[in-house]
Amino acid sequence: MLDQEIKTQLNEYLKLLENDIVIKTSIGSDDVSKEVDELVNEIASMSDKIKVEKSSFDRTPSFSVNRPGEDTGVIFAGVPLGHEFTSLILALLQVSGRPPKVDDSIIEQIKKLEGPLHFETYVSLSCQKCPDVVQALNIMSVVHPEITHTMVEGSAFKEEVDSKDIMAVPSVYLNGEQFVDGRQTIESILEALGSSADISELNDKDPYDVLVVGGGPAGSSAAIYAARKGIRTGIVAERFGGQVQDTLGIENFITTTYTEGPKLVANMEEHVRDYNVDIMNSMRAKSLEKKDLFELELENGATLKSKTVVLSTGARWRNIGVPGEAEFKNKGVAYCPHCDGPIFEGKDVAVIGGGNSGVEAAIDLAGIVKHVTLIEFAPELKADNVLQDRLYSLPNVTVHTNARTSEIYGSDKVEGLRYIDRETEEEKTIELAGVFIQIGLVPNTEWLKDTVEVNKFGEIVVDDHGTTSIPGVFAAGDCTNSAYKQIIISMGSGATAALGAFDHLIRN
Repeated sequence: MLDQEIKTQLNEYLKLLENDIVIKTSIGSDDVSKEVDELVNEIASMSDKIKVEKSSFDRTPSFSVNRPGEDTGVIFAGVPLGHEFTSLILALLQVSGRPPKVDDSIIEQIKKLEGPLHFETYVSLSCQKCPDVVQALNIMSVVHPEITHTMVEGSAFKEEVDSKDIMAVPSVYLNGEQFVDGRQTIESILEALGSSADISELNDKDPYDVLVVGGGPAGSSAAIYAARKGIRTGIVAERFGGQVQDTLGIENFITTTYTEGPKLVANMEEHVRDYNVDIMNSMRAKSLEKKDLFELELENGATLKSKTVVLSTGARWRNIGVPGEAEFKNKGVAYCPHCDGPIFEGKDVAVIGGGNSGVEAAIDLAGIVKHVTLIEFAPELKADNVLQDRLYSLPNVTVHTNARTSEIYGSDKVEGLRYIDRETEEEKTIELAGVFIQIGLVPNTEWLKDTVEVNKFGEIVVDDHGTTSIPGVFAAGDCTNSAYKQIIISMGSGATAALGAFDHLIRN
């Protein structure tokens, strides 16, 4: 079932198993059960520390990863391949006794939770956001005896997914009730459970020489360049990796012909951790004020101090701002075709946006859904010609240009949308199950208010040293007025901002 290259890599990982583990399987006679059985036995054949036993679970096919004589509560329902294969490998290692790579303070937070807590995460194997959630909840199950977690592969349990009207992944249920949707970190899950980081520990941190706000490519680069100067460096991020976490294929990052967003983010974080950088994840900035030092207030009430600051807060998907968009988010309105596309298999969907992102989304979705309608406000598509040629070659795609989306409608989920033909002013209706919005990005700078100068688009204005309108505050990446929004450009601007901050320190 696994190709030779994957088996070779897996064999190296299995050498890291600390102790014996037992995989219990609940197998039927269906095709997916046969895949699960083949996968489990193939893995077990590669290590004498793995034993397989027959069992019975609420869902078939499924299997659990356990210590001998002890159920850990880590269960995979379906086949954890694709992006979830890493989740399976990590579960094997962690259940065997290999400690997870999380801070001791996080482990203590988990241990203090009151159980029982039974989590279920619905995923698609093409979703690059899902493994973060699955791996976080698996860690919590391994650490806490009253926590269990089941990964549910949506395509293997389609009737269950449809019965719960799950239209976006990852979707997490807790004790049978819907809990959270979308990408989550272990810190954000703990916060949703009412367990937050110790604010006093944050307030008591010594001032930084450089404090980086944002953990995407620009922030990572800034942190590395600052730390290499031997100065005290901190990085505070709502989620490490930013928008890159949501990017599937990356083909224009120099030195590699192809990589994927989550893999690049993992490499970035590993690189940052190689240096003496204080990483504070799942923290949202609230305000920035200049006193004796710069004081960064966080949403959780804590305050961090620094001599200089690098703002690299990135950008987020732009909303179209029509009735129904907010109401039906995760109920038919989606922003990630790779993650949520498989949920709409065999159904009609629309993509709003005719740039590269929109056209790429329409092409990807056309291979999954019944029909794609692409709607573009301008008279012509803005995507590269090679993408347009591919789009127009597809038989199940319809393109409407010069069209303004006016409403997304439905009852408890999306049932269709309305748009205005800008040439005739006629309103038209399309019945469909999903709407994917791909109209560009908006910078994450609202929290700065009147702190630094921004342009009419909300982008922070910087010079060629990354300097903002406030001495000692620098900025980099997609939150600035850089001419192009690209990963490699963000990394370069992050390095520039950090070097600018260092120059400011030695001159002041």
